[in-house]
Parts: sequence; C-alpha cells; structure tokens
Amino acid sequence: MNLITVMWNNYIVNILDIAIVSFIFYYLLMLVKDTRAVQVLRGLLILFLATLVVPTFHFQTLGWLLEKFWVVGIIVIVMIFQPELRTILADLGRTYLDRSAFKEKLVSIDEIIRAVQLMKKKRRGALIILERQTGLKNYIESGVQVNGNVSAEILIAIFQPNSPIHDGAVIIKGNILAAAGCILPLTSELDTDKIMGTRHRAAIGITEVSDAYAIVVSEKTGRVSFARNKEYDSNIDIEKLRKKITELYKAK
Repeated sequence: MNLITVMWNNYIVNILDIAIVSFIFYYLLMLVKDTRAVQVLRGLLILFLATLVVPTFHFQTLGWLLEKFWVVGIIVIVMIFQPELRTILADLGRTYLDRSAFKEKLVSIDEIIRAVQLMKKKRRGALIILERQTGLKNYIESGVQVNGNVSAEILIAIFQPNSPIHDGAVIIKGNILAAAGCILPLTSELDTDKIMGTRHRAAIGITEVSDAYAIVVSEKTGRVSFARNKEYDSNIDIEKLRKKITELYKAK
C-alpha cells in the first residue's frame, strides 16, 4: 500500500513538474512573439542543431568554433535578450507583488482628457506617459523636473510648438506631473520605422520596458493613439480613451 502511495505521489509530482515547465516555456514564447527576439531564437536554434550535426561530418574547425561559442553562450544570450529578460522580471514582480498598486486613483483624469481634446482639435503633437507600478525614474531624470499638479493648461503649454521641451514626453506619476521633455526609448520593432513618427515609436518603446501607458496626439492628423503592454491602438476616440484611463486608475 505504501509503495502504491509513493508511486502515486511521484506521478503527481512529475505531472506538476512538466506542467510548470510547459507553462514557463509557453509564457516565454508568448512574451517574445512578434518581436525581433523570435529571429534571434531561430538563429540560436540553427547554431544548436549545427553543433549536434557537425561532429558527424568531422568538421574539426567548425566544431571547435561552435564549441567555443557555447562556452560564452549564456553571456551572449543574456546580452541579446536583456530587454526581454527585464520585461519578464518586471512582469513577475507586477503579477505577484502588491496587486493593490494597480488600483491607484488618478484624480487628474478630467484634466488629461481636456488637454488631449484641445490638442486634438488644434493638431498639436503630444506624448503623455502614465506611470504605473514600474518606476520611470531614469526617464523622469532625463527631462525637466516639474513635480506639480496635473492641469490641462500646463500640458497644453508644454506641448506648444515654440516650447523648448515640446518634443519630449510628459510623465505623470499618480496625480503629479513629474517631468516634461523626457527622452524615451524607441521601439525595437523594425516594421514601425516606416509608418510611425518618433512620438509613436517612443510610446510603444516605453511600454516594451515598463507597464506604463502612453497617450499620443499626432501633430499631422490630430489623431489620438493609446499604447500599453506593447500594444498600440491608433485613432482612438476621446470617450474610449477616458474609459481606458478610468478603468486603469479607478478608485479603490
């Protein structure tokens, strides 16, 4: 009876082990799906298969090179996948630590919406970043420190064409306008270079390295776009934008 119990317990443990590993691989694949990391993974897979096949043909020089490559392979992989690894760790932290932070109240919603409406009407380019749980201190420090209350008038003034900081991004931290003229990372997706301007690429870029949300107003068309979690919703209407922001920062 004890033998059956031990075997059954081991069976359950093995199933759980396989399930957990499968979930981890699935999660990693979904994370890098439709990114340049997929191409890198394909290249690494080809090198791995070549490492297995080369000894069969007795290619000593090629085999030696592949062997030496895998000696430093871990370091190379970490360097190549640094953005993706950082995103994975950040996602894990956001998922399992302090979920209540997602419900932070943003009382400045009306001011943001009012500013976006006016800039949309006047076709004034703008990039507004809403910080969530991932800190944006590095990007805040790249701009002009404001640390004031959010108001439509201030946002509109910042993005006036003759303003020295209108090309950068505004970062809103909770209910505080933390900084303006901030420099953000551009998206690493090559396909967007041909169809998007710098503001739109920066909006996607900041969502690739953090859980921040980005609002973009196009100076050419006046269209409003919304980026989050590497996803981009172009030409969003004002009411839908209000709904998205309200859902994200609803009161506790």
